[in-house]
Amino acid sequence: MGFIRIIEGCEFETCFASLRSGTGDESDETGVNAVVNEIIAAVRAEGDAAVRRYAARFDKCVPAKFEVPIEAAKEAWESLQSDEPALAASLTLAEDHIRRFAELQKEQVKDFEHEMAPGLFTGQRVIPVERAAVYVPAGRFPLISSALMGLVPAAVAGVGERLLVSPPGEGGLPDRRILAAGYLAGADRCFALGGAQAIAALAFGTETIPRADLIAGPGNKYVTAAKRLLFGEVGIDFAAGPTDVLIITDKSAGNADLIAADMLAQAEHDPDARARALVPDREMAELLERSLEKRLATLATAATARASLEAGGLIIIYRTKEEAISIANRIAPEHLELHVSSPKDWVSGLRNFGTLFMGSQAAEVLGDYTAGINHTLPTSGAARFSGGLSVRNFLKIVTTLRSAEGEGYAEALDAAQNIAGAEELAAHAESAAIRKAE
Repeated sequence: MGFIRIIEGCEFETCFASLRSGTGDESDETGVNAVVNEIIAAVRAEGDAAVRRYAARFDKCVPAKFEVPIEAAKEAWESLQSDEPALAASLTLAEDHIRRFAELQKEQVKDFEHEMAPGLFTGQRVIPVERAAVYVPAGRFPLISSALMGLVPAAVAGVGERLLVSPPGEGGLPDRRILAAGYLAGADRCFALGGAQAIAALAFGTETIPRADLIAGPGNKYVTAAKRLLFGEVGIDFAAGPTDVLIITDKSAGNADLIAADMLAQAEHDPDARARALVPDREMAELLERSLEKRLATLATAATARASLEAGGLIIIYRTKEEAISIANRIAPEHLELHVSSPKDWVSGLRNFGTLFMGSQAAEVLGDYTAGINHTLPTSGAARFSGGLSVRNFLKIVTTLRSAEGEGYAEALDAAQNIAGAEELAAHAESAAIRKAE
């Protein structure tokens, strides 16, 4: 025992820095950035030649052509339907839920024009990006579901061209189930590309790889660094770090085995993943620790999950509901589960999370795969200022202005001239004045 850290809530703030998601190793981050900057510079200068060189270094193979014919994705989907009908049916259900949820989101963002004052018409237009790439990693695990989570909202948004990008396997193609999911989700083109070199190629465009306006989807630390470093040259959803979960329970609803199962579902992703729980007393903390140990004994991914729990797993004993809420908001978890008797009573105080799972039956695994909400979420505390991937990431909200003769138009010109004068921007003031004289 003792493989997971147990602390009192009053200790949390003093050790918060060491409890952040991921290793937080600055030297490691510096090393990653150095490698990625080298790759970016080479791809910018050499195009496909550099992509091939780094693919030979980092990927399982270098495909003869980076682009995969869309017919190959179609064949992969048809093969999946035949060979693995249960998986194909599950993906179809997930795609339907994700699409319907994205459609609901899109309905909330509309074009409009409003007469702010007589003669002064302000408006908004919602325009999809022209080309978006969805990166789907296939390293430790082939993240089939990420193809749906990225491509379906892009399709609902109305993106003109949707690219599926995933590392090549030994045969030169991405994982066939990722290709199948990409076809189901509406990919227009597919590419066998991996790592930071894929992100750089999509940011700049090469001889055979089109330039994307936006890149979305998860990836390893090199992919994440490339997205962060290239933001501005290309749009990104966000730079995601290691995945994490925080589970809050109380005395009446606490089920140690259920909480342990959900913590391990997060910990098995990666040794840097972070699984944490807020419990009401030490008895529950020790019960949860025993349950984790018991489940690890039979878990196929136990080595990774145990490494994650040993590195950053945490059980925090809170004294009051208010303290638990304060700690949860400070952590700002990617996934926040409420295993409490009355989840609605907690909601108003909770502000910082990627997705909130209300009640012990609202399993995070449903959010990962089939409920319809997106599983690409802010990590490393970024839920303080950001939400998850959605149809809105693929839309540009731009503004319009139309003017006509009217009292409001004249007043706005007067006010603009006054403000420009206060800022000592003479040409701005004259631009307003000349219209008043007409």
